[in-house]
Amino acid sequence: MSSEVIVVRIYIHEAEQGRRTNLQQEILTLLHDQQRVKGVTVFRGIAGFGAGGAVHAADLLRLTVDLPIVIEFYDDVEVAQAAMKLLNGLVPAGHVVWWRANCSDLSQEPPTA
Repeated sequence: MSSEVIVVRIYIHEAEQGRRTNLQQEILTLLHDQQRVKGVTVFRGIAGFGAGGAVHAADLLRLTVDLPIVIEFYDDVEVAQAAMKLLNGLVPAGHVVWWRANCSDLSQEPPTA
């Protein structure tokens, strides 16, 4: 059995501040407490840069670490869309990507082409 879901990926950096606290924590709280999404994974990058071109990297020469963070979650279409509405205004414009996917039970036979 397969169901349609939306996968959402949010790009921020460690030191980014939200309305009240660290932006990463505000996003996790929103997704956990308010939307109760199926699950969230946070990836911490070792290097990256955004539109401004400033490179954020983990190396011994940098005293402060402000690494890229990717927050990813998926859920049923309605839940994911509601979560994205709540993220609007909290996450900087252009930092959220999403796509539709199929979530299937691997014990079932995959569909044939």
